[in-house]
Amino acid sequence: MLKHTPSPITHCCFVVNAGSRDESDGKDGLAHFIEHLLFKETERRSTNQILNRLEMVGADLNAYTTKEYTCIHASLLKQHLERTIDLFEDIIFHSTFPEDEMEKERGVILDEIASYLDQPEEAIQDDFEGLLFDGHPIGKNILGTNETVAQLNTTDIKQFIAANYNTSQMIFAVFGDYSLKQITRLADKYFGNIPENSSVKNRITPIHNNPGKHLITKPISQTHCVIGNQAYSSQHPNKNGLLLLNNLLGAGGMSSRLNLEIREKHGIAYTIESSYVPLTDTGMFSIYFGTDAEKADKAARLVHKELKKLRDNKLGTLQLQQAKQKFIGQIALAEENRMSLIISMAKSLLDFGYVDTLEQLFAKINDVTAEQLLEISNEVFDDKKIITLLFEPKE
Repeated sequence: MLKHTPSPITHCCFVVNAGSRDESDGKDGLAHFIEHLLFKETERRSTNQILNRLEMVGADLNAYTTKEYTCIHASLLKQHLERTIDLFEDIIFHSTFPEDEMEKERGVILDEIASYLDQPEEAIQDDFEGLLFDGHPIGKNILGTNETVAQLNTTDIKQFIAANYNTSQMIFAVFGDYSLKQITRLADKYFGNIPENSSVKNRITPIHNNPGKHLITKPISQTHCVIGNQAYSSQHPNKNGLLLLNNLLGAGGMSSRLNLEIREKHGIAYTIESSYVPLTDTGMFSIYFGTDAEKADKAARLVHKELKKLRDNKLGTLQLQQAKQKFIGQIALAEENRMSLIISMAKSLLDFGYVDTLEQLFAKINDVTAEQLLEISNEVFDDKKIITLLFEPKE
């Protein structure tokens, strides 16, 4: 796909509908391990040749793995697009996964896991998802564990790719100054002869787990807390309503309700924010804060007070209009991040088969009613379903 812009800078991505939720039992971290190894040897390039191929012309190459996707992306000068497509095709379809490179990268990932565990504000989100989706692949850490990563091998890699790298579930997308004819010609040249893989996924929708309060003590100086629930999928008609609510509550910057109440009014948390992540068949809503141990109970009470307001009181006409206006403005500004935009468009094409225009997206936000927001609040913010996870300092 192509989004045209008259710019000397190009952003492009290759998105594969395969992520950590597609891993078999005991293979935690495999999708992420493969993503790392794609930058190692291929049938015709060494690791150094791969790493230098774009950097030598000043381009930036990177990748990441999520619960549902693997994404390779690059930013480059316009004239280097063919060089980039050639490299994408090589690393995605012709990587050889040599044993020596696997061992080196295994060590890198084990260090990454250790580093992550040293950041409680990051680790608590993973543990929260583990409670929220207990026993389901979505609840497992994308990085895997020391034990699972240590055991991953070439056979695991080849089996995962054969089972999940479906060629009809891949999108190559470009944001730059080209015609569709130019992009089609290059895509045909480099991807046209790739053998078809029509493997079918067997993703199972998770059930709800572990409502209530969960406490873990750790050698940390602050209390960290996540409060949340399972939420709507990317296909759900209430998705846009929850996106709007999330922005109003804690994702909308310094003027969000949680920030104004807990940081600005009471001064008891430096960071307080909410997040809503829709997946193809479920979603995650969460609120995170970190504070001194003696202030944690008060902060949690204030969070629940704000949630209760949204469950009990329908937004007034002016409040609703202001919330929509703020969210729409932020969406428009986010379009300036062109790499994020083209990746988002590629994922939309994978999930829905189409990409909304900015005007269509604004219309969907404007169609949300106060009654819908009240219904969503009572469903997603239901006290009986909410999970609270606390990391508390050891005495």
